Amino acid sequence: MSTPPKIKEGNQMFWTPELAQYLEDAPWPASKEELIDFANRTGCPQQVLDNLNELEDTDELIESMEDLWPEYEDMSNEEYFYNDNEEEQYY
Repeated sequence: MSTPPKIKEGNQMFWTPELAQYLEDAPWPASKEELIDFANRTGCPQQVLDNLNELEDTDELIESMEDLWPEYEDMSNEEYFYNDNEEEQYY
């Protein structure tokens, strides 16, 4: 993982697994402008666009979703999510 992109001072991004999924097929690595263009063309929710606009303007490439939201890697693991079916084995 490369150095995470900087967020504009005084701002913060809000990510959920559902929002992050909209960028899974983005053309990684990508610049901020390329990600915003991808989000616009694919109809991402406004919150995704807002998050991308929070990034500082730079020519540095963003390598993956994990650069934007480091916890995303953990959430892509199936064990992260609660499974109702697993609970049944304890009864």
